[in-house]
Amino acid sequence: MKIKSATFQLSAADIGACPTWAWREFAFVGRSNVGKSSLINMLCGKANLAKVSALPGKTQLLNFFLMNEGWSLVDLPGYGFAQVTKQRKYDFSVLIKEYLEQRSNLAGVFVLIDSRLPPQRIDLDFIGWLEGCGVPFALVFTKADKLTPTKLQANINLFQEAAGPWLGAEPELLISSSKTGGGRIGILKSIERALQLP
Repeated sequence: MKIKSATFQLSAADIGACPTWAWREFAFVGRSNVGKSSLINMLCGKANLAKVSALPGKTQLLNFFLMNEGWSLVDLPGYGFAQVTKQRKYDFSVLIKEYLEQRSNLAGVFVLIDSRLPPQRIDLDFIGWLEGCGVPFALVFTKADKLTPTKLQANINLFQEAAGPWLGAEPELLISSSKTGGGRIGILKSIERALQLP
């Protein structure tokens, strides 16, 4: 799949403010500072399409990007950032929950996992909850350039082992690096396959 056009459309503070279009949407979600915005920029081939910040918790809205004038990427707020207020953490979780449970346009979810870290309980809890939603999802292990191939595979194996009790079927596993562009083709192919489904 070639990305011929990628444009920011709007930010939504709640499910009612989401765009009223028929395009299929692919959501990117994960812990704060896992690299969602950087990954979206890498996929689109535009350095500044999605706003990237060194401050975790910066994305607080649902951000919609129209791709090839025929489908959409959605940058969801990060979960698990401890320095926002309790009320904001609650707002984030409700916004994510409502979008993933109620948005009829949603065709798939990419759950981003920091490949440098041992399995995090908040990630395991999230994918366990997502499994119950019945929404197709893939796991994307980010920041792969920070590890040797051996250490990267070891961490992925640890995560798969830890996630086993939370999962029914094994989700698609993808590896990415926003710095090197690694994983771009695999993620776009995954989206392309989903777009071909009825």
